[in-house]
Amino acid sequence: MFSFTPTIILRHRKENLKKCSLRGLESRNDLLFLTYPSSPLPELQNTILLTLDGPPLSKEDKEYNLFLIDGTWRYAAAMEKFVHSQIKLIPRSLPGDFRTAYPRKQSDCLDPERGLASIEALYLAHHILEKNTEGLLDHYHWKDLFLEKNRNKI
Repeated sequence: MFSFTPTIILRHRKENLKKCSLRGLESRNDLLFLTYPSSPLPELQNTILLTLDGPPLSKEDKEYNLFLIDGTWRYAAAMEKFVHSQIKLIPRSLPGDFRTAYPRKQSDCLDPERGLASIEALYLAHHILEKNTEGLLDHYHWKDLFLEKNRNKI
């Protein structure tokens, strides 16, 4: 049995908070926001890093803690490399059939429909891991469209 650890979110210091889908969640006690590259990373064990390259996340992973990178697609690769150089995490990806509602304008994302907004990825990961999802989408402008696009999967 593992002790409670909040979901850790590493947010890039240049993240535009006006556009950040996780804005408004900073005060939740089940989330811990760190700033890349200035915040030191805690020593973590039994923690999953959400990535595009890992095996799919499943409810069998619910005993593990969760680590999420929050930055533009341009910064995410460097942030992930930094995290891997500092701590050993278990890679997992979200199932590929979920679709974003976020109106992406960046060209850095290889698959814009599959490239989820951070809040969408956080919500889905918490849902899959049977963690508390209450209120996560309350400040998300595209909440209804996201839930509609994924209604048969959530």
